[in-house]
Amino acid sequence: MRTPVAQRTVEQIKAMISDGEVGPGQRLPTERELSTRLGVSRGSVREAIRSLTTLGVLEARHGAGVYVTALRPADLLEAFSVLAEVSRDETLLEVLQVRRMIEPAATAIAAARAAPEDLERIGALLDRMEDGAAPREPAEHGAADLGFHQAIVACAGNATLSAVHAGLSSRTFNERVWAGHDEAGFTAALHEDHRRIHEALLARDPEAARAAAAAHVLRVERWLGAQTRPGPDPAERERPR
Repeated sequence: MRTPVAQRTVEQIKAMISDGEVGPGQRLPTERELSTRLGVSRGSVREAIRSLTTLGVLEARHGAGVYVTALRPADLLEAFSVLAEVSRDETLLEVLQVRRMIEPAATAIAAARAAPEDLERIGALLDRMEDGAAPREPAEHGAADLGFHQAIVACAGNATLSAVHAGLSSRTFNERVWAGHDEAGFTAALHEDHRRIHEALLARDPEAARAAAAAHVLRVERWLGAQTRPGPDPAERERPR
């Protein structure tokens, strides 16, 4: 946990970057210079630099000093990217609700903007999921599923959106979805959802793409909700009415 002084130092260094005083790829003033300029101890400066390095804002180069990173959204949101991987079911439901807010919109944009080569790549990922001759392990389905949706979101041309979507996605959870649907005999429904999304993209129909993506995420959301709801108490079932 940062000390109040270190937190203030973090904000001051961020202000230097946002004001353009030091930009992406440029070297930060030394600890001594920052300590004098900001009126704090070198220990507080060091703590602030560690925090900003963890957040992907700064990087320490051995023997060369501390530099501002390229400030790419994927780097700055890297810590966020573990959200879906480590969350428990209750939080995963919230994650899926957020995905249902942004993924349909991104899919609608993709229907309007995707280049022919983008659609070809998305189609190849769909074929990989549906190929009956290929191994049908949940891990492979999950990886192809993740790649399918991330390729679609990338067509929106918004690096921040892609980074946020990646943080809301989990290969481990995707594997679990496919394993659960396979066990229940429902994988055909997932395939059908993906085909509808792909058909809407090929038709350049943003509203159909939006609706298909929303229905797909809602299906997974409802499935997880059913998995997390506790079943009836056996004693309650056997109690006379």
